[in-house]
Amino acid sequence: MKFMVTWRVQEDRRHEALKIFAGMSDEEAASEFGDLDVVGRWHDLIGLTGVAIVATDDPDVLTAWLLKWNDMVDIETAPVLDDQEARNLVRKTIA
Repeated sequence: MKFMVTWRVQEDRRHEALKIFAGMSDEEAASEFGDLDVVGRWHDLIGLTGVAIVATDDPDVLTAWLLKWNDMVDIETAPVLDDQEARNLVRKTIA
């Protein structure tokens, strides 16, 4: 299952969060997501927001990643579908 994760860095924690993020080694960055399949992640550094699309069938894996940042970042998650998945679901439920 795919999830859209959006975040906003808490204003009073912005420098701390950016220092942690910038200070990550390539190995730390690669292992940050654990067993999550990362489709993509994008950052708005000026607005202190971002979005990621991740995939997992294990909610514990998603929650473990989110807990790493939730003390300085406000996070929202929602399950998402690609075009074909959405089209198929709509056809089944509305047709």
